[in-house]
Amino acid sequence: MSRAPRRSLLLTAALALTLLLPASVSASNSWGSYHWARTSNPFTLKLGDNVTSAWDSYLGTTSTDWSVSSVLNTDVVAGSSVKRLCSATTGMVQVCNSKYGNNGWLGVAQIWASGSHITKATVKVNDTYFATGSYNTPAWRNLVMCQEVGHTLGLGHQDENFTNANLGTCMDYGSDPSTNQHPNQHDYDQLASIYAHLDSTTTVASVPAASAAAVADDAADAAWGRLVEVTNQGQGGWYVRDLGAGNLILTHVFWANR
Repeated sequence: MSRAPRRSLLLTAALALTLLLPASVSASNSWGSYHWARTSNPFTLKLGDNVTSAWDSYLGTTSTDWSVSSVLNTDVVAGSSVKRLCSATTGMVQVCNSKYGNNGWLGVAQIWASGSHITKATVKVNDTYFATGSYNTPAWRNLVMCQEVGHTLGLGHQDENFTNANLGTCMDYGSDPSTNQHPNQHDYDQLASIYAHLDSTTTVASVPAASAAAVADDAADAAWGRLVEVTNQGQGGWYVRDLGAGNLILTHVFWANR
């Protein structure tokens, strides 16, 4: 996927789009103001297990880690998606792995939002890269799974400069996974801030729902929508696809090292 020739145009579009999106609070790692609507805390968000046995333990660790939060729990349940398509299901997160190809990314997290409320989400991890010697390690698998699920909770990255020292959190987007294996206290504090208020309704499913219509499995920039943020390596950090009537699909991308 070629991005460099279009980077200037994308950055111009991204700057214009950021004026229309909820702004992150300074020094925070919230993903805009996006969050799951709920009427009480702590709430339980279901993670649909569509992953193979090679990923089950990492999904389990990720669920346990994020459930340390004071405002939410995650519960791994049977998935309801075709693995490669990883179709979204209202009220929960579907988690999938497949050989998505040599497209440059290790993992992708997507949220569907109505206004500022997340209505459904997906996580995809790319076995094309995790089958290679560089990434087929417990540290890389755990980092990427933890970070992508963290995005579906409403979190962004704590840091995106690949030359900075590790922050000791899986929400640190860097090139060394060794000590960035789990959330840290800043992540839990940020979640407490994001979910400090209550809503009058909920977008969280109490039981797993039937799978919605499949979303096309396409890693192209056009399918993700407009570029909103660029990482330290000059690659697209996250994208927005406008569905109209206040409905968006937002995509966070974890790129492989160059």
